[in-house]
Amino acid sequence: MEQQMKRYVLAFLLFCTQWVFVLSMTRYSIPEEMKEGSVVANLAADLGLEVSVLATREVKLDIIHSKKYLDINKRTGELYILEKIDREYLCSMRTSTACILKLDLIFEKPLRIFNIELEITDINDHEPQFRRDRIELDVSESASPGERFTLANAVDSDVGSNAVKSYRISDSEHFSIEIQTGSDGTKYVDLVLKKALDREEQAVHNLILTAVDGGVPARSGTASIVVSVVDTNDNAPQFDHQVYSANITENSPIGTVVLKLNATDLDEGSNAEIMYSFTLYTSEKTQEMFTLNPNTGEIKVKDVIDFEEIKILEMHIQAKDKGQHPLSGQCTVMVYVEDVNDNHPEITVKSLRSRVKETVPVGTVIALVGIGDRDSGNNGKVDLSISEQLPFVLNKSSERDFELVVSEALDRETVPEYNIILTVTDRGTPPLSDNETITLELLDVNDNAPQFPKSFYTIPVMENNAPGSRLSSVTAFDPDFNENQYLVYFIVEREIVNTSMSMLFSINPENGDLYALKTFDYEREKEFLFHIEARDSGAPPLSSNVTVHIIILDQNDNTPLIVSPWRAHGSVVEEVIPRSTDKGHLIAKVIAIDSDSVQNSRVTYQFLQVPDATLFSLDQYNGEIRTMRMFSYRDPRHLRLVVIAKDNGNPALSATVTIKLSTVEHVVKAFSETSEVPLEYDIFSDLNLYLLIGLGSVSFLLLMTILVTIVLKCQKPKPPKATPPCRNSVVSQRSSTVADSTLVSNDAYWYSLFLAETRKGKVVVRQPVPKSGGYIVSSIPRSTGLTETSESAASTLQVRSFNIIFWL
Repeated sequence: MEQQMKRYVLAFLLFCTQWVFVLSMTRYSIPEEMKEGSVVANLAADLGLEVSVLATREVKLDIIHSKKYLDINKRTGELYILEKIDREYLCSMRTSTACILKLDLIFEKPLRIFNIELEITDINDHEPQFRRDRIELDVSESASPGERFTLANAVDSDVGSNAVKSYRISDSEHFSIEIQTGSDGTKYVDLVLKKALDREEQAVHNLILTAVDGGVPARSGTASIVVSVVDTNDNAPQFDHQVYSANITENSPIGTVVLKLNATDLDEGSNAEIMYSFTLYTSEKTQEMFTLNPNTGEIKVKDVIDFEEIKILEMHIQAKDKGQHPLSGQCTVMVYVEDVNDNHPEITVKSLRSRVKETVPVGTVIALVGIGDRDSGNNGKVDLSISEQLPFVLNKSSERDFELVVSEALDRETVPEYNIILTVTDRGTPPLSDNETITLELLDVNDNAPQFPKSFYTIPVMENNAPGSRLSSVTAFDPDFNENQYLVYFIVEREIVNTSMSMLFSINPENGDLYALKTFDYEREKEFLFHIEARDSGAPPLSSNVTVHIIILDQNDNTPLIVSPWRAHGSVVEEVIPRSTDKGHLIAKVIAIDSDSVQNSRVTYQFLQVPDATLFSLDQYNGEIRTMRMFSYRDPRHLRLVVIAKDNGNPALSATVTIKLSTVEHVVKAFSETSEVPLEYDIFSDLNLYLLIGLGSVSFLLLMTILVTIVLKCQKPKPPKATPPCRNSVVSQRSSTVADSTLVSNDAYWYSLFLAETRKGKVVVRQPVPKSGGYIVSSIPRSTGLTETSESAASTLQVRSFNIIFWL
């Protein structure tokens, strides 16, 4: 133990050498339930601290063994309420009235701790409460005045002057209260009997006990006191009447209630429990015909009562309680027997057709019915009726016979079966009746054609579907029955381009499931319109049809095809440009087409490989590659660009083209007024050879173009359908200004539009491309060694040459 104490002392001394503590005690007092944000005190001012050091010294507030009800504002030094404080919750287990909340205000650098005690004072926020809201007491009516009964006291969560101060009770001539004070100041209350009780006068006394505290304003709580008066046997049973009379009809069923006697006893408990019995003055014959329930006083028929045998019955009944010294009372019961109509009328179905066709004519006799009653007079006169709202009527054929006749057209699909209730009633008092049910079944006739739920079905089908896949179910409904209801489905034949619908689609004849027999291609077939017929198996059969619209949905199954720039061999394009090219110069224009539609055909362009991102730009929508700056001596002479054309499908498909660029140093100037004026070139002293090669290339290309044109005009190939006998290539001349090149894809045609690019010496070609037609685009390559100015002039000279599109 001593060693342990030494270790504690050593640890404390070591702790004190490392940290400097300045301990002080500050105490505040606040009432409970203060609002959140309320300021308790300014700690910085009370502790003599500068507000500026609160943030720099990392001050924090620690509440010992409790929730964080308070916090400190580091900007102002104020201690404020963070959460409402409930004194009764915080100090519920404390026996003393004082409720202290201990806090530590901790400063770092250097460490200082201020001890703060916050006294939470009580406010009168709770009313007194009884342990039970209802206090039940049993007091005998023989109890003497002055007798005392202890009641449960009230408790109050508040303390001091806010605790329970006094009690009061509601006005009563029989009860009052006396208040007792315990050694700890607790108030107790007793109920005192002032006046003797009479249970028969008042069996229950309801009182209100109120506890009031000493707060300002005062609060109170209530409890109800229910005093039940315990009975003594001091009253004899008494019947409601001394003589009872009752009427009963002859032949009343055994168990029929004749009369229920009622005797009352002002006492309670066993003193009020009554037993009923026949007295010796009741004849044995009467006791054999009736029973008397000893507990309820209910008189019932025990045997058959015949009016012709006996007309009046007399019974003498007594009621006795079960007290220690039982008391009793008596009464007389007179029963009068009445004659009744005790024979029921009869109904007989003499002839019946239980099954008829639904097309049976109006006026057809369904059944022949006879009626009768063994009684006489009004009790023997009978009437026959039929259930309402049925398509049948009763025709009287004789005094006792009726015919059941069809009065309206019948429809099995609306009502397949009728339960016709015939009711016969006599004219007695009360009348007696009987009924008979006739079941009539309607046989079906094929009078309803099959019905489709919709008159038009639109079925979307994704292209590239698997052959034999189920597309939808086209079913009809026939309200007829049996074979008239069995349906068979057909596709109404219709030829489309020498192809019948039965070659494209198939339908299950039994359930109407529609299947595709082939794989559809959106680029070739976009929709189908045909009819489906549903036919029943009746005789004669009835049918109806419905229109089916099959819509083929596009799928991204076509890769973009790059058609410009023209690639003579493979996927690599070689281009030569001068190094003196300015910023914004059009290097090339990538054009791709996609056979798909809508989103799947929208092509965007991106660089897949570019040697210098600061040198070239690519428009993602029109595919134009332009220079972003002029070439410098650091840029290589040979550049390689890879462009990817990607569609907007999901997943996206793409194609790439590689463009090899070579740069040259010479510049050629050309001046041209019209396309007929010869070109003049500025000659660089060190590049004469290149100029000669360029001029020779231009001349050669012009000559080749003229020769090809002459050959095409002389040839007369066999014209295709719906075209003139002779068709030349379409040539359009355009100015030499640089313009956009676009290629538009449509459902039936592709339109290719190549606008003249002065850099490449192209002319405009616009030609519709037939569906499924291949194509080859031929263009005249540009001559090397030309600047933009010379290229413009060269393009003007070449405007008479042609770009030729051969359709395969």
